[in-house]
Amino acid sequence: MLNFLKISAVLVSFSAIHTAPDNQLQKNNSTAINNTFKNKLKDTVADSLHLVVADGAKPRLIAHQFSFTEGPAVDKKGNVYFTDQPNDQIWEYSADGKLSLFMDHAGRSNGMYFDKKGNLVSCADEHDELWSISPDKKVKVLVKDYQGHRLNGPNDVWIDPKGGMYITDPYYQRPYWDRTKPDLEGKKVYYLAPGKTELVVADSNYIQPNGIVGTKDGRYLYVADINAHKTYKYAINKDGSLSNRQLFVQQGSDGMTLDDQGNVYLTGRGVTVYNPKGEKIAYIELPDKQTTNLCFGGKNKDELFITAVKGIYMLKMKVRGIE
Repeated sequence: MLNFLKISAVLVSFSAIHTAPDNQLQKNNSTAINNTFKNKLKDTVADSLHLVVADGAKPRLIAHQFSFTEGPAVDKKGNVYFTDQPNDQIWEYSADGKLSLFMDHAGRSNGMYFDKKGNLVSCADEHDELWSISPDKKVKVLVKDYQGHRLNGPNDVWIDPKGGMYITDPYYQRPYWDRTKPDLEGKKVYYLAPGKTELVVADSNYIQPNGIVGTKDGRYLYVADINAHKTYKYAINKDGSLSNRQLFVQQGSDGMTLDDQGNVYLTGRGVTVYNPKGEKIAYIELPDKQTTNLCFGGKNKDELFITAVKGIYMLKMKVRGIE
């Protein structure tokens, strides 16, 4: 948490020293105060890394051989699966540190999440479908359209404790599509109830919905509107519908995850961590500036696995994932 008393003391001291009426002097003083304030905030956030990151830990590069990585998802054993969408592949990074190709010709999979049966649910946007991939790589199409219209391109998915699925459906033009505009109006979040095959609209008030994640108890859902630079928090009702939409933070995100303390991790430029109140508590910088998605993996779910376009990184944490 930021120490505002110390920051206020710094501001008061600057005001007491610089009282000359000269405009330029006042401008210089204002710049100095602002820089001091910003540096204090930056230092405080950096210092709070110890709340979530293991002592002395630094992001470790696993591999740097991909075109564009996305969609990391962790299974019950702590193995992490992620996509290299331009190359139409799903890769596995095992809990014992081995990297291997899991699936070729993967439907141009993007965001993914494991269900309770161990199936890998994938946003396969080659034909704008939602897939379920069994451990032996058999594919079942769960969703192929919305009311007879092709989806914009399912991007990310989260599965609640009851088995209901929330899907973000923005529109990113793909070079492998035979169309140049959406078949549907608007960019929405959809809900697929357990055992159902028809999607329902959960919320349609977005510019470009992208990252999505929910709490372990299934009570709350977070959705990032990446182009609006906002992330929202919802209450999840018993029937799977959403209510009480609130602005969580003024930052969008591609992918996102949660830890067991309720902290929310957003991607973009590095990784930004917010506590449940929406207060920024940490910033994780990586050599690869752009980050796309992340999840916790490893045998103890205490390793933060970060996809960063061409690079894949792992960071040892004090907190654990909830997936």
